[in-house]
Amino acid sequence: MPARWRIVAAYAAVAAANQLLWLTYAPITTDTAEHFGVSESAVGWLTQVFPLLYVLLAIPAGRALDRAFRPALLTGAWVTVLGGLVRLGDTYALALIGQILVAIAQPLILNAVTKVAASALPERQRANGIALGTAGIFAGTALALPLGPALADAESLMPLLVVDAVFALAAAVALSVTLRPAEATRSPVRLAQFRIVWRLAAVAFLGFGVFVALTTWLQALLEPAGISDTTAGGLLAAMVVAGVASSALLSPRLVKHHQERVFLRAAAIVAAIGCITLALAPHAAIAAVIPLGIVLLGALPILLELTERRSAPAALIWLAGNTGGIVVAVIVQALSDRPGAAFGVMAAVALSVLVFA
Repeated sequence: MPARWRIVAAYAAVAAANQLLWLTYAPITTDTAEHFGVSESAVGWLTQVFPLLYVLLAIPAGRALDRAFRPALLTGAWVTVLGGLVRLGDTYALALIGQILVAIAQPLILNAVTKVAASALPERQRANGIALGTAGIFAGTALALPLGPALADAESLMPLLVVDAVFALAAAVALSVTLRPAEATRSPVRLAQFRIVWRLAAVAFLGFGVFVALTTWLQALLEPAGISDTTAGGLLAAMVVAGVASSALLSPRLVKHHQERVFLRAAAIVAAIGCITLALAPHAAIAAVIPLGIVLLGALPILLELTERRSAPAALIWLAGNTGGIVVAVIVQALSDRPGAAFGVMAAVALSVLVFA
């Protein structure tokens, strides 16, 4: 593998590790609550602290990456490792401290996806680099969903915590060895481009909002239809795996053939149809979640590539996406006892992307 692609691959591993640690406790909430002797709501904060801190830290992290790219990115990688090591203390307090550390590192890592591609690759290959980095992010999410139930239970979380920490350590070492000190330069954003970037941020707000709401509440919304937790977890895993494949394979082809806007419009329609399918025919959920994963996660590398092309910070897209995740998830939470209405709201949010795309 050429050295420039080793950098992108190492970054993708670090991004995957950060996401893996973020979602460590999400698929084993009940077992974690029993293990630590706390409520399930308390366990929820081990995951929910991430979008909250991201909203606060996205812009400062973006500035840090602009001023000192390599030190800032490596700080994110090694703070992730530190968070993983702190969690080995195996108490709720240390788990929360460890998660806060990983959450602080997250914007330093995720905001760097376009800058890594820009600094490591020639312009014609940057779309592929952004796609690979984004696929790494989603791969960490996909890995976390089955890994938790496979390695942890109420009796012991330690095998899972050790695997997470070792993975983060290996990824941080790989990035430290491969990442060159050269930094990418950024051109000023012209006013016309700035307006386009804000439209891209609006698309991220709406699309990522639907994705976060689905990942947070899908199980609860499908439960009244008699769909088990295990089945709902499998559906979520299928959605994320489809998104990983879409991010890695589909988005570079769309960028190459200048079909980005067509895809974003189609994504809005497909996502709305998927949410309506979940509302009207929950037992056909598998037919809905795979297209949802393809379009919702496949749109992110396209948004990031369009943003990088205009020399705008990726932090804006991530900030908008995480803010949308909080807002839409809260709205859906208020409708969690009315699944049809909740899925209907998500369909309407998805369709509103057409206004901006």
